[in-house]
Amino acid sequence: MTTPASAVATPPAPGLPARFLYVFLDEGGNLDFSPSGTKYFILSSLTKERPFFAGKELIELKYDLVEQGTNLEYFHAAEDRQAVRNAVFGVIAHHLAGVQIDSLVVEKRKVPPGLRADEAFYPTMLGVMLKSLIHHLPLSEVSEVIVFTDSIPVSRRRQAIEKAVKTVLAGMLPAGMRYRVYHHDSKSNYDLQIADYCNWAIYRKWSSGDERSYDFIRSAVRNEFELYRDNTDVHY
Repeated sequence: MTTPASAVATPPAPGLPARFLYVFLDEGGNLDFSPSGTKYFILSSLTKERPFFAGKELIELKYDLVEQGTNLEYFHAAEDRQAVRNAVFGVIAHHLAGVQIDSLVVEKRKVPPGLRADEAFYPTMLGVMLKSLIHHLPLSEVSEVIVFTDSIPVSRRRQAIEKAVKTVLAGMLPAGMRYRVYHHDSKSNYDLQIADYCNWAIYRKWSSGDERSYDFIRSAVRNEFELYRDNTDVHY
């Protein structure tokens, strides 16, 4: 696999600081491939560089809510009350400059049976999303790519995710560009919580047609790629 000429990495000029590009990954939907499972599985990435101002405001928001009587450990879109979600999306919307959001949308009933096992599904879907993402990153301007996912217990699923991310990055990043992949508990990482909120908004748009939360982040969404859009074959 060749690297696009436009993505050739150049080291920072002498005396200039290195630039780091951060990618935060989140997923929505379950892996129940049956009529009782979710219709969609959606992977989203949130890409940006420091400084990260939104996290500082979320810290203040968290303690404002605590002082108002809300027992809040961390932000999680699917579990938070609507009033909390509105406040969090308000913070996110004010700090979208320089943020890029990309999603891979998978209608699960169109996934071939041979791709449904964790060790096949995750490498395939992550690979598709990351390949699309990498071609639109400013790789010629940065020194290193740092990828965060939510913490995952050691399992075949974690091994599949790590393999997929590392394989794609190693194959598509410019020669010699450094990259790292970390699995951090989202409770400890406000930017993973932001990625969760963004992915939740995109998931709501696709699963129920509800775009109220999506409207907060719409300006930063670069791509929502529906993998099997033109495929009419369904398997259940």
